Amino acid sequence: MNSRLYRKYIDSVRTTMLDSRKYSNIHQVPKLEKIVVNMGVSASLEKGAIDDALKDLTMITGRKPVINKSRKSVANFKLREGQSIGCRVTLRRDVMYEFFDRLVATALPRIRDFRGVSKRSFDGRGNYSVGISDQTIFPEIDLDKIKRTQGMDVIIVTSASSDDEAMELLKLMGMPFADKK
Repeated sequence: MNSRLYRKYIDSVRTTMLDSRKYSNIHQVPKLEKIVVNMGVSASLEKGAIDDALKDLTMITGRKPVINKSRKSVANFKLREGQSIGCRVTLRRDVMYEFFDRLVATALPRIRDFRGVSKRSFDGRGNYSVGISDQTIFPEIDLDKIKRTQGMDVIIVTSASSDDEAMELLKLMGMPFADKK
């Protein structure tokens, strides 16, 4: 079963970009390839912090996260090699479109004083990253069971070759970019 956003991409976004950018082939039109959601946890927190982050990320994405471990020891940060420092999930295909739809339609508008996401967060190769400071903007999270607020990074990887193409793709998909005044 295809998600609502994927059908929107096939029906309107792809044809609009095909006409506006004058692509010679339909396969040249940029598309979403994957979304990576990453939660970093401070190494100085108690051991339950990583478990809470895993539980929250599982509820938000619907997939089991992978635990990130430190590669080397750093004494100044009280970090030891092999210590758990975060978790991440990579979403592809239908799950990716469902998550993007929930992010754009329900989660981002729940941010206090939200005026849109920054247009400057592109990496130069058509990928976009946004930082979210609080996991409670997602409706799946029960506010009564939260012990600590935890931020996350959401990286949207596209097949676009430039930032302009990626911005147009994300705008047509419904990403609320901030307007400069």
